[in-house]
Amino acid sequence: MDDAFAYVGGVLATGLADVTSDPAALDGAGWWAVVATYEGKITCARFTEVRKAPQPQRPWRPPERSWRSSLDQHQYERGVERIRAAIADGIVYQANLCRVLSTPLPPGADLAGLGVRLAHGNPAPYAMTLRLAGLEIASASPELYLARNGDVVESRPIKGTGRTAGDLLPKDRAENVMIVDLVRNDLGRVAAVGSVTVPELCAVENHPGLVHLVSTVRARLAPAYGWPDLLAATFPPGSVTGAPKSSALSLLNELEPVPRGPYCGAIGWVDADSGRAALAVGIRTFWAEEGQLKFGTGAGITWGSDPRREWQETELKAARLLAVAEGDGR
Repeated sequence: MDDAFAYVGGVLATGLADVTSDPAALDGAGWWAVVATYEGKITCARFTEVRKAPQPQRPWRPPERSWRSSLDQHQYERGVERIRAAIADGIVYQANLCRVLSTPLPPGADLAGLGVRLAHGNPAPYAMTLRLAGLEIASASPELYLARNGDVVESRPIKGTGRTAGDLLPKDRAENVMIVDLVRNDLGRVAAVGSVTVPELCAVENHPGLVHLVSTVRARLAPAYGWPDLLAATFPPGSVTGAPKSSALSLLNELEPVPRGPYCGAIGWVDADSGRAALAVGIRTFWAEEGQLKFGTGAGITWGSDPRREWQETELKAARLLAVAEGDGR
């Protein structure tokens, strides 16, 4: 595909050479763009021309403000109550309930142009724009799923969101700590014994229009393991599933009526030559699918959750990004 590219962190990758669904390729050679859907479909694209460059400028036509949600407010709040009941029954401690918004993609709209708008209207540390055949993504993710530098692996789960730090509740810190324990356990499956640490717990980070609680979990990958093992041990990201992860995944599969797709999956890059990588959690992410522009939003549910407040959190997370896509973001 001649117009295939990836843009991330001021780096433009072109010259598509290979596309594979085998993550073992990431342990080989070359620079790879990586997308994994929440459901586990992985796409690894190797590019041969990787250089510092401006972001590609492409046309963007804002969609109509007619977003449809896979769960309406009533359905979402009922889902929150279902999760609270599961917590009372000891099935889960926490689960991240999500919904997918969609609207017709205007003719001629290019998600590369939306990526430019996001860079200006909602800058994010792990933003990425990607175009492959059948796969167009513009992400403004603030959350690190996995970073690698040699054998050092790091994850920075986000749990706890408010307009200001004063909006954060004890429930938010408790939720963050639960997910940190889950991430520690996931990384521990492939980490050198005794290497898993938590350098930072529940730090307050400012992002456009809101604040998050963010923790850092770090480990050394054991010599016997590579990318397939690391992904198998940690995917989907703990912050967008719940605890225990297997039980949360089963419950969410019952409550969410449509696939999440790239939302809540992984989006990023792997430089196999240097041993460095950064994969973001696929939140604050737009993607094109069957003539629709899609965007996901969700909230972590605990026993202390108020259903209406959780719905409002999903609205808060979506509002600024939708405004940017609609042409109102500055």
